[in-house]
Amino acid sequence: MKDKILQLILLLTVSQMSVGSLHAQDLHFSQFMNSPLTTNPANTGFIPDGDYRLGINYRNQWSSIMSVPYKTMSAFGDVQMMRDRFENGWLGAGGAILKDVAGSGNLSSTKIYGSIAYHQMLGYSSLLSLGFNVGMANKQINVSNLKFPDQFDGHFFDHGIPTNAILDRTNITYFDMQVGMNYAYFPNERVYVNAGFSSHHVNRPRESFFDKDQGGYDNRLPRRYIGFINGSFMLNDQWIVNPNAYFTMQAEASELVLGATAHYNLSGDGEYLLIGGLYYRHHEAIIPEVGLGYKDITLTFSYDATMSTLKTYNGTRGAYEFSLIKQGVFTKYNGNRSQSMCPSFKNL
Repeated sequence: MKDKILQLILLLTVSQMSVGSLHAQDLHFSQFMNSPLTTNPANTGFIPDGDYRLGINYRNQWSSIMSVPYKTMSAFGDVQMMRDRFENGWLGAGGAILKDVAGSGNLSSTKIYGSIAYHQMLGYSSLLSLGFNVGMANKQINVSNLKFPDQFDGHFFDHGIPTNAILDRTNITYFDMQVGMNYAYFPNERVYVNAGFSSHHVNRPRESFFDKDQGGYDNRLPRRYIGFINGSFMLNDQWIVNPNAYFTMQAEASELVLGATAHYNLSGDGEYLLIGGLYYRHHEAIIPEVGLGYKDITLTFSYDATMSTLKTYNGTRGAYEFSLIKQGVFTKYNGNRSQSMCPSFKNL
């Protein structure tokens, strides 16, 4: 009986997200620190340990309670430019592609963004960054797989029962824009602190499968705000600790994530790293994290262990996620770039 109740709740939730006023948050990753361009456009070209960066992210959620789990994927890349054109500053350019598929209704979202940011040194120990990104978003829905509240006959959902939920379209595309800023402080080679704030959906695009001129929903995306602070502290030649805090708010939804990651130097020269961390999403999940670093490539895996009341139904199996990031240095910049701002074993 509980399984049927949960299924009903999930189906109603998917239906509301698909065709009603959208109050759920945007797609997100537990490893927000490994998805820099979606967290804040001012992170574009903000690469303390390199000149360029490439990465992919994948998240699989609710596979233990849904026949078709929520899947979120992204690929991104950014690069530092014009280091010799500005006095103690540079430009960052990059882009990201995101894909999200939600539930049995196959509510799919595809977003493509291009990002630009400017980074300016303030003295010898701090940096201010401003950035923005623009792009196009597309959402599609397969209504043949959806079940609506007025199709419930008291026992089952019956597709033969007519529904009042009539969609004007099943495919929408809109322009989207984000802005952000960062500040970094690095008084010495063993201490680094960074804080940032960004505003997403600045233009508040309309996102609805209904025709607002025919009594439908004029659903404007609420702005989403993200704030974060992280640090990197080199304890000794073997350990670097990275505490992180992340907060996001959109409409009536909010999320707070706190935790830390530690890097252990396996090889003495920083070529091989062992990564471990633990995070807590307030009232929702505990998130252990493990990873490996080899030269300029880092692979990280995390798991969301549900701690909310949903754990009764999913057995704490919330989501799993991995990221793969490569960052490097261009040969042409040798001798023409500053030392890494962030504590690094490779600087020893």
